[in-house]
Amino acid sequence: MIDENAGQGAEWWRGCVIYQIYPRSFQDTTGNGSGDLKGITARLAHVASLGVDAVWLSPFFKSPMADMGYDVSDYRDVDPMFGTLEDFDALVAEAHRLGLKIIIDQVISHSSDKHEWFVESRASRDNAKAEWYVWADAKPDGNAPNNWLSVFGGPSWEWDATRRQYYMHNFLAAQPDLNFHNSDVQDALLDAVRFWLERGVDGFRLDTVNYYVHDRWLRDNPPLAASVAGTNGATSTYAFQEHLFDKTRPENLDFLKRFRALLDEYPDRAAVGEVGDEERSLQTLAAYVSGGDKLQMCYTFDLLGPQFSAAHVRGCVEAFENAVADGWVCWAFSNHDVVRHVSRWARPGESTDTMAKFAIALLSCLRGSICLYQGEELGLEEAELAYVDLRDPVGIRFWPGVKGRDGCRTPMVWEAGADNGGFSTGKPWLPVPQAHRARAVDVENGEGGSVLGAYRLVLALRKRHPALITGSIRFLDTEGDVLAFVRDGGGEKLLCVFNFAAGPASWALPDIGAVEAIDPGVGNAGVLEDNVLAMPALGCFLGRIG
Repeated sequence: MIDENAGQGAEWWRGCVIYQIYPRSFQDTTGNGSGDLKGITARLAHVASLGVDAVWLSPFFKSPMADMGYDVSDYRDVDPMFGTLEDFDALVAEAHRLGLKIIIDQVISHSSDKHEWFVESRASRDNAKAEWYVWADAKPDGNAPNNWLSVFGGPSWEWDATRRQYYMHNFLAAQPDLNFHNSDVQDALLDAVRFWLERGVDGFRLDTVNYYVHDRWLRDNPPLAASVAGTNGATSTYAFQEHLFDKTRPENLDFLKRFRALLDEYPDRAAVGEVGDEERSLQTLAAYVSGGDKLQMCYTFDLLGPQFSAAHVRGCVEAFENAVADGWVCWAFSNHDVVRHVSRWARPGESTDTMAKFAIALLSCLRGSICLYQGEELGLEEAELAYVDLRDPVGIRFWPGVKGRDGCRTPMVWEAGADNGGFSTGKPWLPVPQAHRARAVDVENGEGGSVLGAYRLVLALRKRHPALITGSIRFLDTEGDVLAFVRDGGGEKLLCVFNFAAGPASWALPDIGAVEAIDPGVGNAGVLEDNVLAMPALGCFLGRIG
């Protein structure tokens, strides 16, 4: 069922703009309060109107929904909540008609405990799938095999009364880790990936890509000195360890090579990996994308945190550029796992609209591919939810110290005057904040100077300038909280300057040649006069170097 017309251009992914859709919160067509595949298909015209290149769909596979679909019980089918395989095929066809690529999640570091593989594996120690998951005997005193911890709290081991052994889970106990040291497991997972390639998908987002392989000898992780001293502000015990043995093992590179070899059997396919590796994330990313025989690109959480400064962005980008010469990165400021960036970064009294416009201009000028998260094009802020409304197991467990991820997963708002913002005719699975309704697509479509309008203008500008898509990047020294860099490629040089400060700034341009201003389309633009650039707070400047 391969679509021969999909994905023209072997490196379409290099410099592309990806739009992430969280299916449960995008558009409901049945009135049951949860989004579905038909709803996504119906709203793809909006996505295409932004000027993006690809759509990333968060999981829609069969699942008990213990972790909102990131616990897969059937890798080859659609959960009835979202529709059918035929609905998925129709979605792919419509996306391709609109010129959009389709990237789907692959959650293969772990499965659901309801997956038939795990049901068989836990039944005995000698069945055909007995070694498909990570099992280990208890210590003599009955404790877990080692000190590994779950990202979602507590030990990463769960006792099973049938096998009388522990099984490993990096996340929920309902998400047992698959044993990647078993070649049969790798083969089965790659067969599932092939299933979706045959249905015409253009690429994959690999969830927790550095968690696939564990240490064979189950060695204890060492403590982090900063955590022991209580200086890293950890809200979870997971942050108290240096995770040397439960993830990011060197054998993972061999599996990624197998994954890439499969992708290369199909024309113009690509994969982007999610790397969560604390202080080592950029080094891990570099290893996973170098050499041309593993992943095309990865992203980390380095720009998905609370840090908002010129120095932080420069440090992250330069660290990647210095670490890998032949790989590619995907930058993002928001996704389904973190607080929306306008809420993370906007300071007291600061306009979130101004922050949203500043952020998209900055993101679009960085070297790499970029990923947008549904609703950020409207300037949506993080939703404040009551405990009774939470659905995220992380928020439910750690409330109120950690409020979980539901605040960024609330439904899209399409029509300000419709029930639930036009998302559903029934009660939504998460509430629709009143403040979000005021930013609905139909409102911002007709509003001059809206965040939505700014997104369209900036993404169109990015497409007009090849230097912004694949050009090199060179940072310039500045003073204060000002970031300046030159993008060079495709026969042009562009100067990009951003003032992160809460107040105005000025910067005397170095000797780089004549600079002609280009309107970035987000307002709040810096003014160049007598070779001195005057920048308002959260101001942007883009110029062509002659």
